[in-house]
Amino acid sequence: MSLIKNRLAELNGRKALVPFITAGHPKPEFTVPLMHELVAQGADIIELGMPFSDPMADGPVIQQSSEQAIANGVGIEQTIDMVKAFRADNQHTPVVLMGYLNPV
Repeated sequence: MSLIKNRLAELNGRKALVPFITAGHPKPEFTVPLMHELVAQGADIIELGMPFSDPMADGPVIQQSSEQAIANGVGIEQTIDMVKAFRADNQHTPVVLMGYLNPV
């Protein structure tokens, strides 16, 4: 939580840019480079979706991205591995995992 708290303090009242992507969409190998590019383009915090087979509350776009990620073999374990890979080069940008209680 301290990464988020620190980032919000750094913003000094400015609104945070928090883009959302689904881990493993459109292809697993794109996720970590995309996370780095989001930061390079000004993202303050990254919300990373953990693919889930039935994300009905999230609407059709996130449903489709989750379905594609699952078809690509991405689940919770692979998502955590992607965050670890991101952390190898970026220890400061907060990453918030978005998911559902069922698979966790």
